[in-house]
Amino acid sequence: MYFILLLCVFVRQKFADFHKELDEKRQKQVKIDVEKWWKDFIFRRQDVSKDTEISETQFVDMLNGELKKDKAAFKKSIEDCFNTIFDVIDTNRDRSISEDEFLIAFKAYGHENVALDTKFFKAYNPDKDGLVPLNIIVQSWIDFVVSDDAKEKSLVKEAFEAGV
Repeated sequence: MYFILLLCVFVRQKFADFHKELDEKRQKQVKIDVEKWWKDFIFRRQDVSKDTEISETQFVDMLNGELKKDKAAFKKSIEDCFNTIFDVIDTNRDRSISEDEFLIAFKAYGHENVALDTKFFKAYNPDKDGLVPLNIIVQSWIDFVVSDDAKEKSLVKEAFEAGV
């Protein structure tokens, strides 16, 4: 869950910066999607302004409380969260992620090791067009966040253990 907090810290403004090559309409939609993600999944639908801050402890406690209360509802919330943020990453809205989209996203998250990020992307076994279906990537992140088994195989976990 710590990763989700780190993701929050970097993503909010960075995506706006990295999506400047998009047309004005798509840039506006990216901003709306990021703000929705920020309010609904980071601040958990609390009434917040752009200047509101939340501590790591508060964030993790909120998530742990939701997980303990109702794991199925928590999993659904995490699924919605990742679908929302990956909609931001999927700049052309084709419901697949290209290597370029993946690398832009990880750069927005503060990752500068393109070789590791590329290796992570390739672990998803892109199709002949170099694309990975969005649902496969989203599911890998959901499984990583909600897994009760620390020994369970996970592309996301392996990427973090490799230094991503």
